[in-house]
Amino acid sequence: MPDRSDRSGHAGVTRTFKPRRRQLSARRTAALDAGMPHWSLDEEGPVLDLTGDVVLDIGIGAGDGLVPLAIAEPHLHVIGCDVHTPGIAAVLAAIEEHGLTNVRVVHGDAIGFLDRLAPGSLAGVRIWFPDPWQKARQRHRRLVRPDVVDRLVVLLRDGGWLHLATDIEDYAAQMQRVCGEHPDLHGGVIERPPWRPVTRYEQRGLDAGRTVTDLWYTRRAPV
Repeated sequence: MPDRSDRSGHAGVTRTFKPRRRQLSARRTAALDAGMPHWSLDEEGPVLDLTGDVVLDIGIGAGDGLVPLAIAEPHLHVIGCDVHTPGIAAVLAAIEEHGLTNVRVVHGDAIGFLDRLAPGSLAGVRIWFPDPWQKARQRHRRLVRPDVVDRLVVLLRDGGWLHLATDIEDYAAQMQRVCGEHPDLHGGVIERPPWRPVTRYEQRGLDAGRTVTDLWYTRRAPV
């Protein structure tokens, strides 16, 4: 599991978001205050010494995908990243409720956190229902793009996997194109895995009549 010895603050560091704690209920505020010192990793800091099978889960929302799998797969160590404070608080509450020891959270920008991960240190990466940024002028902000995928592939060990899911048709096509063009990735569209929990974002898409696409890629060693 990640080394949790790094508890240094980051005074003066400009972040790309502002935590919105005013939106929290008293219960979630208490969960955040109690859980962050024990179960969080700082967005910035030295490279972590990871052990075991570690999965990076980017954009965890309120943990409705992360938490059920963490319960079902205790052999996997999960690092969940999100900028949304209420969601982080919900995951911290679930960690305590279920007695989970295989989950850490990053309350911050996942892209910044990648600098803390060593090459080949991840067993897998999950990116489920990332913000689609549907307006044409916003699409450069989409997470699954060549520069980000390049960084993620370096972090995967040989045989490591990348699991993507979206209910936005043109984003699914972009994911296929970006990952399909990477020389170290092999895979493509798969049937929806029955073990993947239905997240609230997925349910919204289904309720709106959209089709969900799952994609699975595996890192292969360069020839």
